[in-house]
Amino acid sequence: MDDFYEIFLANFFDPKKRIFFGYLLSALGIALIWLVWRKKLSFYAAILKIFDPSVFLSRSSLADVKVFFLNKIFMFFISPLLITQLVIATAIFNALSSLDWNPTKFGSHFAATTVIASFTTFLFLFEDFSKYIVHRWMHKYPFLWAFHKVHHSAEKLTPLTVFRTHPVEGVIFSFRSALVQGISISFFYYLFGNKVDLVTILGVNVFLFFFNVLGSNLRHSHISIRYWTWLEHFLISPAQHQLHHSIAEEHYDKNFGASLAVWDWIFGSLHLSIEKDDFQLGVKETDGYDAHSLKTVYVSPLLEAIKHSKLMLVSKNQSDAGGASEIDQKILRNIQKEG
Repeated sequence: MDDFYEIFLANFFDPKKRIFFGYLLSALGIALIWLVWRKKLSFYAAILKIFDPSVFLSRSSLADVKVFFLNKIFMFFISPLLITQLVIATAIFNALSSLDWNPTKFGSHFAATTVIASFTTFLFLFEDFSKYIVHRWMHKYPFLWAFHKVHHSAEKLTPLTVFRTHPVEGVIFSFRSALVQGISISFFYYLFGNKVDLVTILGVNVFLFFFNVLGSNLRHSHISIRYWTWLEHFLISPAQHQLHHSIAEEHYDKNFGASLAVWDWIFGSLHLSIEKDDFQLGVKETDGYDAHSLKTVYVSPLLEAIKHSKLMLVSKNQSDAGGASEIDQKILRNIQKEG
């Protein structure tokens, strides 16, 4: 029973998790206000819209539930084997300590409140920027897209869709988080020592807490809430992230941001929301592609990643040899046929 709670139910009672019941309730309240005030629906109609059976009972949403449970079981067993932020932080801190420079005098010039505020802000920005970069790589490189495509194969969006990921992607993002936190902790402790702390609410970075309270779960939903144009240059609105899931070509490679839209704005991938809430979602694939089968979710990405690895290897061999040999060309044709 304890294992069941730890693997599944704890996600709904832990403020560090996206689907903490408090965040879900706040998202429900925001959706109700939006539909009644902005869309002029009655309270009853708004409730029916939010809990639309065609969304929550769709094959896509039911697949989200299955993947959520299976991934939680997988990560429960694999997590102890993954590198942690403490290991990374310790290694970097030891490396910094070997330098011929004593940061004590430097750190003494800063008040503890300044250090705490700086660390909280830096960690949030570094985390968010790293999510943007890794997410963009997931779309750019075919090997990574093979795994990330699982998330985009959802044809209906619900709060559980955020967990619709291939385990390989889960491991990649776990390493990203450990690396970011390890770097941040080690450098700040090296410079400021015991002054370092984090401003939190319920144990969550204050910035991330407010982002979650203000409707982060609505990004994976069918409630298309838009922000003011100026604000969508800084914060990703639910409608902007829903547009990111659209299969329309004009929406490809747009709005990679996790919490902040400013990275998309800076690097040219920003797309403001539009007055539309019926995007066609999913991925464009060949006939017979069953996006919601467990085989497609777990096995197909591995096979596709292997295929792309072979293509990359053949391409490298061609480049090294100054051209494709007859054998290389034959291998390349066979790989392409497999795809």
